[in-house]
Amino acid sequence: MRSLVFKTNINCNNCIRSVTGFLNEVGSIEKWEVDIENPDKLLTVQGEQVTLEEVVNAVEEAGFDIEAVER
Repeated sequence: MRSLVFKTNINCNNCIRSVTGFLNEVGSIEKWEVDIENPDKLLTVQGEQVTLEEVVNAVEEAGFDIEAVER
């Protein structure tokens, strides 16, 4: 399974609730989570066919900042 990691400004449970609908609408995402304890507020997304563009578009549409992290 492909795993992508992003820095975000999703920093609380209310923010996670706000972005949930947008990420759940992306059919290629099988699993995602935000580590709000991490200073970079890391969003980890998993899926066989998921692309950077899909995730960035969904998070930006929800009103949050996002930047891919090279791994």
